[in-house]
Amino acid sequence: MNDIETRIATARGEVKADIVLKNGRIFDLMTGELVQGDVAICGDRIAGVFESYEGEREIDVSGRVLVPGFIDTHLHIESSLVTPFEFDRCVTPRGVTTAICDPHEIANVIGSQGVRYFQEASAHTLMDICVQISSCVPSTHMETAGAELLAEDIAKLVGHPSGIGLAEFMNYPGVIHRDAEAMKKIRLFEDAHIDGHAPQLSGRDLNAYIAAGIRTEHEATTFEEAREKLRKGMRVLIREGSVSKDLVALQPLLTHLTAPYMCLCTDDRNPLDIAEAGHLDHMIRELIARGCPALAVYRAASLSAAEAFGLKDRGMIAPAKRADIVVLDSLESCRAQMVFAGGVEVTDAAFDARETIPPVGRNSVQAPRVSPQDFRTTGNREETDVIGIIEGKIITEHLHETVAFEDGDKRPDPSRDLARITVVERHGKNGNIASGFVRGFGIKGGAIASTVCHDHHNIVSVGVDYEDMALAVNRLSEIEGGFVVARDGKVLAELSLPVAGLMSLEPFEAVHARLVELREAAASLGVTLEEPFLQLAFLALPVIPALKITDRGMVDVTKFEIIS
Repeated sequence: MNDIETRIATARGEVKADIVLKNGRIFDLMTGELVQGDVAICGDRIAGVFESYEGEREIDVSGRVLVPGFIDTHLHIESSLVTPFEFDRCVTPRGVTTAICDPHEIANVIGSQGVRYFQEASAHTLMDICVQISSCVPSTHMETAGAELLAEDIAKLVGHPSGIGLAEFMNYPGVIHRDAEAMKKIRLFEDAHIDGHAPQLSGRDLNAYIAAGIRTEHEATTFEEAREKLRKGMRVLIREGSVSKDLVALQPLLTHLTAPYMCLCTDDRNPLDIAEAGHLDHMIRELIARGCPALAVYRAASLSAAEAFGLKDRGMIAPAKRADIVVLDSLESCRAQMVFAGGVEVTDAAFDARETIPPVGRNSVQAPRVSPQDFRTTGNREETDVIGIIEGKIITEHLHETVAFEDGDKRPDPSRDLARITVVERHGKNGNIASGFVRGFGIKGGAIASTVCHDHHNIVSVGVDYEDMALAVNRLSEIEGGFVVARDGKVLAELSLPVAGLMSLEPFEAVHARLVELREAAASLGVTLEEPFLQLAFLALPVIPALKITDRGMVDVTKFEIIS
């Protein structure tokens, strides 16, 4: 840190800056020009730009382009499958210097302790992790989570330096119909930021939702939906995650006119995707390649994001702003050559110098031991509700198929791409087991299973062989949660996620290697999805249309009710 007087003296050239980036081309987000000049850094802030400066340390960045650090405006770090410290090491070198995080994945498992873990971790990372307070734990009444956060619990988490508001309010029916508990939570943040989550909501219901003071939206999946939400005053976040891929649909909306009101987010990308394609840097490259003006894209990635979330201290390379700077080879390629986060150069040594904190949420998988018989389905009609996967989307189709009974059971039928999907309650609350059908995996044999199961994070398994499903589910208890692929009575691949059944204790490189093995093992079962485990995780989220499944049964999300 530095005092204001020192920063002013540095800006005037009366004293040397701590660091000067010399002779770079600074991308001016006001005019779109590339302006030759120096950037003087004093502590964690920028003191001066465009002029010539001297520094205690001078770095020649001739021929390079300097842009503000990128801001991921909505993500759940747990979904990257690594701890906040490994996420920092994985993503910050790519230019992401601020992450606006909702820790509701871990909160659904261990409650307030999980939120506090992220709040404490945020003080020790190079990137700035802004920890919003999770609003909907659990997301609905139609699932069994490991914990619950009521308004009184949320109030106790407010006031941490990392906080900027209330995280995505997923219970949009609760807002529209003025549920008492929902109203208590919103009133706690009446004069602060409240994040939105309202897939396919429109018309008067959308007006009602926004009227509660909700400001942002990352669930828009079509041009028309995003445009309506922009017109009604919401800031729209273009999302491109490992499963939720909305960039292509929303890219035409990002122009010089709309850029001040649009941002970028991942929600979420795992180490496999990050290694193979990138993070926000990938989004920037793709948007420019698809014809968006570079100025509009970089504004959305930094300045517009900062303004949308009230982060007035960042978003530009300008005096008094945080020294969050990315040195690029070019605007189009967006390959970070050097990154500064709060005035600290992002290097291996800087990561090694961080303090870390112990993980939480160990031994969180308290599921009953299951047998093959637990995966049978009963009923009195052949007409069957089937979850239809739309690859690259977390919304699903509500399909109807005729499935005949065989020995009192509706069995999976790989020839019709009808697989069994089962959710097993794993928090030690009630031992619920619910089964149904899903189409879209292409699975021909065996089973896959996971404890990453939004947002309640029970165990979810998809398969066509009950014995393999039982093997995969039981193995998850033995490894403290994670991912498992099984076939013919053998485990083919697995990844242990012992931190709340969500995060690995291994370096991100090791997680990446295991994910490659898991993807290959899933493909050997006939699975055709590019990201089968992340796609699987969203099939149990009952706040995303149209048909989902929880430990309580199949859920018709459009009616917001469990199908009897």
